[in-house]
Amino acid sequence: MNVRDADSAAVLSKVPAVTLGFWIIKILATTLGETGGDTVTMTWLGETTAHPYPNGYLIGTAIFLTALVFFVFLQIAAKKFHPFLYWLTIIASTTAGTTMADFADRSLGVGYTGGSLILFACVIASLIVWYLSEGTVSVATVNKPRVEIYYWITITFSQTLGTALGDWTADALGADDPGYGYLLAALVFLGALAIVAACYYFTRVSRVLLFWAAFILTRPLGATVGDFFDKPHSDGGLDVSRPIATGIILAVMLLCILIIPQRPGEHPRVQERTA
Repeated sequence: MNVRDADSAAVLSKVPAVTLGFWIIKILATTLGETGGDTVTMTWLGETTAHPYPNGYLIGTAIFLTALVFFVFLQIAAKKFHPFLYWLTIIASTTAGTTMADFADRSLGVGYTGGSLILFACVIASLIVWYLSEGTVSVATVNKPRVEIYYWITITFSQTLGTALGDWTADALGADDPGYGYLLAALVFLGALAIVAACYYFTRVSRVLLFWAAFILTRPLGATVGDFFDKPHSDGGLDVSRPIATGIILAVMLLCILIIPQRPGEHPRVQERTA
C-alpha cells in the first residue's frame, strides 16, 4: 500500500456510504425495529386488550438497550467498517427506540406529544454537543471512538423520537377514523422524505442537515409502516402476526445487505483530493 492509499484508508468512515441502497436498508431496519420491539413487549411478554403487560415495555427496553450497548462496543472496537455489524447495531437501536418510546408514552404517561418534544430536544442537544466537540456532525467523519459515541447516542435518540413521532401522527390522523391513521401517517412521512430528496437534488441546502433530516424521518416512516402491518383491522392495520411480519422484514433486509454493495463512507477531504 502506498502513502496515498494508507492516508485514504486512515480516514475511511466506519459507517456506510450514504447511497440509495443505504436508505432502502435503513427504512427496512426501522420497520423491523417497530415490529420486532412490539413482538417482544406485546406478543411474547403478553398483553390484554386494554392494558399491555405492566412490565413489558420496561423489560423490552432493558433487553434491547443491553443489546445496543453490546453492539456499539463491538462497533467501536472494530478496526474498519463491517456491514453486518453496523446493521445489527442499527437494528438494536431501532428496537430499543421502539420500546423506550412506548415505555415513556404509555407506562410513564408522558404521552405522544410530550415524548416527541422531549426526544426532539435530546436529538438537537446531542447534535450540538457533537458539533461543539468536533466542529462537524458529518457521518463521513465517524472513524474515531469519541465520534462514534456521539453518532450512536444521536442515532438512538432519533430512533426513539421517530417511534413517538410516528405514533403521535398516526393517532392524530386517525382521530376521526382509526382505519386510516397509520396509512396516512406513512404517506405524510414519505412525502416529507420526498421534499428532503428534492432539496438534495435541486438546492444547495447543507448535505449534513439534509442527511439528519432524512435519517430522522425514515424512523417514523418505518414505525407507521410496521404498525400498519401488524395492528388489527379495527385500528387500521393489516393484522399480520408480529413475529411473522418481523421475520419477513428481517429476511428482506438481509437479502438487501447481501445484494446491495456495502462500502464505507469517506472523509470529505479524501473526496476533495480524489475528485
